[in-house]
Amino acid sequence: MSTNVATEAAVAPAAKRGSKPFYKKMYVQVIVGVILGSLLAVVYPNIGVTLQPLGLVFIKAIKMVITPIIFLTIVVGIAKMGDMHRVANVGAKALIYFEVASTIALIVGIVVINVWPIGSGIHANPAALDTKLVDGFAKASQNMTMMSFLMDIIPTTFVDPFAKGNMLQVVFVATLFGFALVGIGEKGRPIIDILDRSTSAFFGMVKIIMVIAPLAAFGAMAFTVSKFGTRTLVDLGQLILGVYVVSIFFVVVVLGGFLKWAGFNVVQVLSFFKDEWLFCLAATSGEAMLPRCMEKLEKLGVSREVVGLVMPSGMSFNTDGTAIYMTMGLMFMAHALDIEMSIWQQLSVLFVMLFTSKGAAGVAGAGFVALAATMPTISDIPVGALALLIGADSFMSQIRAATNLMGNVIATLVVGRWVGACDYDTARRKLAAGETD
Repeated sequence: MSTNVATEAAVAPAAKRGSKPFYKKMYVQVIVGVILGSLLAVVYPNIGVTLQPLGLVFIKAIKMVITPIIFLTIVVGIAKMGDMHRVANVGAKALIYFEVASTIALIVGIVVINVWPIGSGIHANPAALDTKLVDGFAKASQNMTMMSFLMDIIPTTFVDPFAKGNMLQVVFVATLFGFALVGIGEKGRPIIDILDRSTSAFFGMVKIIMVIAPLAAFGAMAFTVSKFGTRTLVDLGQLILGVYVVSIFFVVVVLGGFLKWAGFNVVQVLSFFKDEWLFCLAATSGEAMLPRCMEKLEKLGVSREVVGLVMPSGMSFNTDGTAIYMTMGLMFMAHALDIEMSIWQQLSVLFVMLFTSKGAAGVAGAGFVALAATMPTISDIPVGALALLIGADSFMSQIRAATNLMGNVIATLVVGRWVGACDYDTARRKLAAGETD
């Protein structure tokens, strides 16, 4: 027994020596960047508003490698699995999960905004609204139909998805290519090997780019606070607070319930991915953290084909944060304009939002575009009422991005367990230990 104690005593210091100092951990550096960026914006707003390029450069660099990573991950995953029926099984169960989670998100948002009638004291005059602010979003929504969304999944050429960064088109092309490699059998082995090795190289690029993530968070936060200021937080504070509270509740309680059903702990999962969702809160970009999340999910023991299919498609089909924002934003406008909406009107809005929340994926200002596409179902609310949300949107888009990202991380874990494509023991051990490297 004494030998065991001595061994444990010797191992513990070694483990500590091998761990990173706290100031070198990315989530600590991101938090420091967010705090410093906010302080700079308050003290020197003229300087803070010029720092937007710091965040944009990082996001642009990450997006450069997103499409090849998604393509390679899906192709290699499907090809190595070699079973089209199993891929179809994963896709079907992922879509079922997406629909259930998105519907619950919409219901939670609309229930809360009815119980807590945010905006009811504003008494806005529709004639006084500046509709010029939202003309672009209204025009974008006119061409957004479910048919056009489905047709847009199929690219014009093979290289088109990579040039435009259209995630759903990349998934479509990669799935076809993966099936083709399965179909040609042994002839495809050399191609699969080359693609598999290429995947490691692209993830290596992500690690290099991630070095500037704290600086990007600093610049993004400095710009947001300088641009919109604390005045917006005061004027629209209840709506911003409401969206944050509901989103956090949804992730911890609702999605936490799905995780518990799959055998995981929501606190451990949030802790394991804290670098990613903290960056989302600072830089308002869930896609930028997609490659890191996919890599970490594979390290947790989720199979490559599940990660490759669920995470990218979920960023379009499983936008829980956007769903919450849409229901609360629409009802906020109704309350602000003193418009009473019947339960049947609200139910019809929920039904339409099931489609519009997905159809706007990949469109600039997706939340606004989706709302603009939904509003014609409620003729009493003019599209110009979106101007009421303009100031608060940048602050709400942060929690929206973080909720969408974590919703799809959780979806991948749950679907992975559901289809038996997750090494449960490895995942439990790494989540409990907080192993992120």
